[in-house]
Amino acid sequence: MRKQIAAANWKMNCTYQQAENLLDEILGAGIGLGAQQEVVFAVPFPYLIMANSEVADETNYFVAAQNCYNKKSGAYTGEVSAEMLQSIKVPYCVLGHSERREYFQESNQMLAEKIDRCLENDISPIFCCGEPLQVREAGTQNSFVETQLRESLFHLPAASITRIVIAYEPIWAIGTGKTASAAQAQEMHAHMRSILAKQYGPMLANNISILYGGSVKAANAKELFSCPDVDGGLVGGASLQTEEFKTIIKSLK
Repeated sequence: MRKQIAAANWKMNCTYQQAENLLDEILGAGIGLGAQQEVVFAVPFPYLIMANSEVADETNYFVAAQNCYNKKSGAYTGEVSAEMLQSIKVPYCVLGHSERREYFQESNQMLAEKIDRCLENDISPIFCCGEPLQVREAGTQNSFVETQLRESLFHLPAASITRIVIAYEPIWAIGTGKTASAAQAQEMHAHMRSILAKQYGPMLANNISILYGGSVKAANAKELFSCPDVDGGLVGGASLQTEEFKTIIKSLK
């Protein structure tokens, strides 16, 4: 069975003390995870070492960076390299979130380079993709998302693509209160898996986790995660609320 993942994307939220308290509350709930289940906390850079220490004794709880740079090192003031993340033993890194694409103009090519930097440093990318409202309204979301996958991931050999976790985020459903229906989520996830199958074969495609990332809440997590091609969620605002995120974790297949 594919990994079922509840990934918390804290974005630019929480002071150090708030972050520590939130982790303590969630971990203190003692939610046991199955062998194929994982919880990942994507925390701001200043909290990575603390968060890694918090989850160190937990089974299948991990930490992720929210971004890294596409260069190995150099005169890039303010940036963080994959090598730096590897040196503090960060196992995951979120790449290509819609906010990075929109606010920082990250291209598919830049993201392909970031993917490579992470894999070179034994970090598993959580690669985000998804369409804005105008693309969905035009009915061209399938080709839009296929282009994102092809231009950022399909240079990878089969051995490397298995390290990737994909997160589908319909941009029109992020922070808007709107959510893709379970049927819409399943339709896109199945389409993405079919694209992966054409490139890498069905066996490999069936082993890649595809998360849903559009306003996942306690109220809709169970229905979304029950879809056959939805392998958990990349959770924004609800991951900052202890009870909400605990319920989401418990909703994993």
